[in-house]
Amino acid sequence: MNKLVLGLAAAALLSTVAMAEAAGPSDDIQKAVADPLRPDAARTLDAERKPAEMLAFAGVKAGDKVADLMPGAGYFTLLFSDVAGPKGHVYAVVPTEILKFGPRATDGINALTAQKKNVSLVTVPINAFAVGEKLDLVWTSQNYHDFHDKFMGPADVAKVNKAIFDALKPGGVYLVLDHAAEAGSGLRDTDTLHRIDPAAVKAEVTAAGFVFAGESKVLVNPADAHDKNVFDGAIRHHTDQFIYKFVKPKSAKP
Repeated sequence: MNKLVLGLAAAALLSTVAMAEAAGPSDDIQKAVADPLRPDAARTLDAERKPAEMLAFAGVKAGDKVADLMPGAGYFTLLFSDVAGPKGHVYAVVPTEILKFGPRATDGINALTAQKKNVSLVTVPINAFAVGEKLDLVWTSQNYHDFHDKFMGPADVAKVNKAIFDALKPGGVYLVLDHAAEAGSGLRDTDTLHRIDPAAVKAEVTAAGFVFAGESKVLVNPADAHDKNVFDGAIRHHTDQFIYKFVKPKSAKP
C-alpha cells in the first residue's frame, strides 16, 4: 500500500512538473532575468544557463525562502532575490570547507548582501546545512559532485541530503543541476572530470526521503561524450547537464 501511495504521489508530481514547464516562466521570473541592473558578466552567461527556464522548473515564486547552496559569485542568488521579493529571503550558503580558497569564496555574495536586503550569507560546515528557518527551495548548481571530493572533506553525503530534507518545508523542492558523467560511472569522475552520474545523484537524494519529481532537459547536450574535464576548452560552457527536481513529501514532518 505504501508503495502504491508513493507511486501515485510521484505520478502526480511529474504531472505538475510537466504543466509548470508548459506554462513557462512567470512574469516575476521574466522581469528578474530582464532586469537592466544585472551585471554584464552575468548576462553573458544567460545563453548557456537558460535561467528563465530553470527558475520556472524549480518553481520559485514571490515570498519564497530559498537557499542557494555553494552560490559562487551569486549568478542565481541575484535572480532568486528579485523573484522572492521583499516578503521572501535568499540564503547564500557557503560551506566553511571552501572558505580556505580565500576572499573569492564570498566576495560576490558580500557585494550582493550590501545591495539586497533579502539576501544573507550563511557559512556552515557542509554536513551541518541549516539556515535557521524552513525553506521552500534548496538549489545547488554544478556543485553536487563536489560533495564527494577531498576538498569538501569529503562530505558525508547522506548526512548532507538528510539535513537539506529537514531544512525544507513539507512540499519543498531540492533542485540539483550538475555536469553529467558517463552512464553507469557512479562517482568515478567527480574529482577528475568534475562530473557525476545522474543515476548516482537520484539514488543518494531519494535515500534521504525525497521523491523524484522530474527533470528538465534544457541543458542537455548529446554532443558531449562525457569524457572530458568540464574545464577543457573543447567542452567548457557546453557540457551535457542534468537538472533533477526532488520534493519533500507533504506528509513528511515539518
